[in-house]
Amino acid sequence: MPMMIVVATLLLLLVTLLPLWRHPHWLVRGLEFPRLLLATAALLLLVAQSLLLQPDRALSWTLLSVTGACLLWQLWWILPYTPLWPREVKSALSDAPEERRLSILTANVLTTNRDARTLLQLVQDCAPDVLVTLESDQWWQDQLDALQPAMPHALKCPLDNFYGMHVYSRLPLDEASIDFLVEDDVPSMHAVLTLPSGDRVRVHFLHPAPPSPTENPQSAERDAELVIVARSVAGSQLPVVVTGDLNDVAWSPTTRLFRAISGLLDPRVGRGMFNTFHAHYPFLRWPLDHLFHSDDFTLRSLRRLPPFGSDHFALFTELVLAPVRGADQDGLEPTGEDHARARSIAAAQQVSAASVPTPGEPAA
Repeated sequence: MPMMIVVATLLLLLVTLLPLWRHPHWLVRGLEFPRLLLATAALLLLVAQSLLLQPDRALSWTLLSVTGACLLWQLWWILPYTPLWPREVKSALSDAPEERRLSILTANVLTTNRDARTLLQLVQDCAPDVLVTLESDQWWQDQLDALQPAMPHALKCPLDNFYGMHVYSRLPLDEASIDFLVEDDVPSMHAVLTLPSGDRVRVHFLHPAPPSPTENPQSAERDAELVIVARSVAGSQLPVVVTGDLNDVAWSPTTRLFRAISGLLDPRVGRGMFNTFHAHYPFLRWPLDHLFHSDDFTLRSLRRLPPFGSDHFALFTELVLAPVRGADQDGLEPTGEDHARARSIAAAQQVSAASVPTPGEPAA
């Protein structure tokens, strides 16, 4: 029996099982990202085993069973982000009124990228109601300010630590604030946005730091920001949109926890992965940039835009406020364990949902 087959099977089993350990170290949490790659590796290994192993040996069937189980486990996480899965968000009606539409372009610009012209052209071509940029520093602000005649409502937080953030909007932004929810140098933005119809939408723009050897060695800070925002919006009386580079993949347990606790929907479910990172490496891509929304919305379009020099692709989402049509849209339901886990994650960082701004909501 080829020893390489045995070693490869054991390695696949290890990288499949490690994320089940809820330790926040980046080495553990990082294995949640390449699930598509791991599923592909499992499939290729299964083919190799079928061709090379002796079918009359018990160990052969053990190795085949282990690899098959690993493949099924990875597919369980990623299949919802394929057209094989039922759609979580309904498509908008073709005659949806324009005054109830909301389009958002979310772009991690990469601080060191200097191709602002291409991004500005994408903005001109897509004509979004709202542009959200992540990693935008003062240089990027100087370039993006060219949009202000058309997008006069803005929130600006230029930083040179790769966590700057800007929002430019054609629509009014009220009760707007820039907050540092978990870490002192990682901002988030919050506002209530008014559609041309007069409807108000609560919006949150996030970019928590990732677990990595060069930044936070653990995912604890990222996870805490996500769960306190989730708990804050869960009881909102307004339509809600949360978008940004969450430095987490769509199929991770933390993102699933965010969806379950918040009650927000993911328009990618049943449509595709819309992998936005890494723009330069086609075989190492996963969905890091997200837009979640309440069931008040249906989806008009969702597109990954062409490259603009960043290591991320931009994500362009067009929503339609249609609370009657969207009322029977169902996302993930939280369990008691989900609520307990969310409380534990927040408590570990000594933060709570009470610190998250609630623009547009009635005073408590």
